[in-house]
Amino acid sequence: MKHLKNILAFIGLIAVTGTFIFAVQSTPEPVEEKTPEAAVENDKNVAQGYRISAIEIPEDLNFAGEAVPLDDPEIMERVDREFLVNTYWQSNALLLMKRANKYFPIIEPILKKNGIPDDFKYLAVAESGLQNVVSPAGATGFWQIMKDTGREYGLEVNDNVDERYHVEKSTQVACDYLKKWKERFGSWTLTAAAYNAGPAGIQRFMGIQKAGDYYDLLLGEETGRYVFRIMAIKEIIANPEKYGFLVEEEDLYTKVPTFTVEVDTAVTSWADFAQLYEINYKVLKRHNPWLREPHLNNSSRKKYVIEIPNKGYYRVGGVGK
Repeated sequence: MKHLKNILAFIGLIAVTGTFIFAVQSTPEPVEEKTPEAAVENDKNVAQGYRISAIEIPEDLNFAGEAVPLDDPEIMERVDREFLVNTYWQSNALLLMKRANKYFPIIEPILKKNGIPDDFKYLAVAESGLQNVVSPAGATGFWQIMKDTGREYGLEVNDNVDERYHVEKSTQVACDYLKKWKERFGSWTLTAAAYNAGPAGIQRFMGIQKAGDYYDLLLGEETGRYVFRIMAIKEIIANPEKYGFLVEEEDLYTKVPTFTVEVDTAVTSWADFAQLYEINYKVLKRHNPWLREPHLNNSSRKKYVIEIPNKGYYRVGGVGK
């Protein structure tokens, strides 16, 4: 047995040594030497794949047709900051582009009908990222509407139903709010700032500082960046290739076709209701996020319009027991 082990060890040594000798003696393929010009061209091709560079700010930058005073160096620095931050936060910018393709066709006609500049759709992007989020202060939905404001402007807000989550209805409320404060401030830029800080806050700053223009006011960090951020988001989403984003049409999110069903009674189970249309509770809520509970009391027999997706767009799983 000892002799056998020695023989096997010797064979192994030969195999390893042979491999080593082969490796040493093998001649690698000659490497083609690049001329300095070719090396520079290769570096350019690599750099074009991913570049970190300063951002060229559009000379005609404006918000809702109101020009930005880019000849002011302090204003220019604030603009530049928002372009850099929002361009190089690539994952977020891509998500915003994808969602914008899905939701802008809903928001744009409502803004147009109410005479609100199209740029305000980017305010919704800045507010919520086009998601039904809730802020620490309780502002809710795409337009980040507070509970009292929603009720003041006619939205139903309770445990059963919260129409701040309803894209069309909340967009109409945002339009009513913006029109009201445009009449007061006379400027769309100040109106946008008031949407963020509240009209009373903007009026207070204007009174203390004796200034009547957004670009002349010293505001808090968030509101001071707010309009510049909206403009940066607008430029990037509207001109993605200019800022280094290559997005194909098939990459964008789209709205699933739907039809509507009217409900004017109580609903004991939205899950059961969903099954009538061959969808599940999750899909029903995705299309009607303003339904906040698994049931609807509706003691007043109010008429609600429920959005149902067309067949074939969602997988239909088994029915839970």
